[in-house]
Amino acid sequence: MTDSPLTHFDSAGQAHMVDVGSKPETARLARAAGSITMQPATLALIRDGSAKKGDVLGIARIAAIQAAKRTGELIPLCHPLALTRVAAEFTIDDAASAVHCTVTAECHGRTGIEMEALTAASVGLLTIYDMCKAVDRGMRIDNVRLIEKLGGKSGHWQGN
Repeated sequence: MTDSPLTHFDSAGQAHMVDVGSKPETARLARAAGSITMQPATLALIRDGSAKKGDVLGIARIAAIQAAKRTGELIPLCHPLALTRVAAEFTIDDAASAVHCTVTAECHGRTGIEMEALTAASVGLLTIYDMCKAVDRGMRIDNVRLIEKLGGKSGHWQGN
């Protein structure tokens, strides 16, 4: 088999966990974002703190942090990382009837932290859905993406 740019496959095409043992530890940072769109009345419940299940954004923030910590258990070939910081920010966008989530994850390690940031953003948004689905099953999670990555051999990458 030819060399593949997909590092999670060995020379025989078999899936494997990448060996990062000889790589130097560097400061790593990743930022991921996404949004959940909903009915204006649902957004009002979140904004006003009157959802039956409680503080939706507070619970979503804790869920996002917890998800980042568990990423190595959820993504089969992802290395478990010793996180040094995870911050989840939620902003209410009345014009779009949406909540936007941005997660920043950091560590000192031998491999990237993008999966932790992406998993955290996804689970934060899923938690909002779970807490509000009784009043709005039509909510839509969109545009979950990596927006920035720092550290390691590939250096700084920035998207939108």
